[in-house]
Amino acid sequence: MRIARLVTGLILTAHGSADPRSAANAHAIAGHLRRLSPDIDVRVAFCEQNTPNLADVLADVPTGAVVVPLLLASAYHARVDIPELIAAAGADVRQAEVLGADPRLLQVMRGRLSALGVSRFDAGLGVVMVGVGSSHADANAGTAAVAQSLAEGTRWSGVEVAFATGPHPSVPEAVERLRARGARRVAISPWFLAHGRITDRIAAFADQAGIPMAEPLGPHRLVAATVLDRYEEAVAAVPAAA
Repeated sequence: MRIARLVTGLILTAHGSADPRSAANAHAIAGHLRRLSPDIDVRVAFCEQNTPNLADVLADVPTGAVVVPLLLASAYHARVDIPELIAAAGADVRQAEVLGADPRLLQVMRGRLSALGVSRFDAGLGVVMVGVGSSHADANAGTAAVAQSLAEGTRWSGVEVAFATGPHPSVPEAVERLRARGARRVAISPWFLAHGRITDRIAAFADQAGIPMAEPLGPHRLVAATVLDRYEEAVAAVPAAA
């Protein structure tokens, strides 16, 4: 469903990072969006560390624009940071849902694993799907559910979720769990949108342990398509709520 003609703006809002690769990823996804829907005014904003800040972008956006969080989980940034910035700005905008466990993102993650030479028929393989981790239990449960979905349709010996920050299991703990379950080989699949300092730490562990690690989701066209759908869902919800 394409209803972009009804709305004037999409504000793609990332958390922000000291690592420039994160901001570059957001801008690359925005580029995909402009090609997919050239009639939409696509802008990029950040909650912190990068410019432009969401507060500054909200000062000059058309009424009815949609803030789409470039986030995988509905945790602190989606539930607190972005709503507070919107409220403080007094802007007449809507906030869309996070990207979440969209099947297209799982497709991208499987493709990143395939690029390592991973086969879904490899019964000796265990996969660690690692996310960032949150103080919000529901967000962590959602990440764990993604790991379960990743295992579907494969013959792998198992998929274990791991968290790079916060709750257990850690990446090393998840690796040991897989090996205890009989995995002869292990691969790491990051549930991240972009490279950054956290993924660098995971990659350093993987390199030291001799474990191949896939690329994060990155600026894939299916990531952009998921963003566009969140935008359109927010637009479509307005008449129903009126």
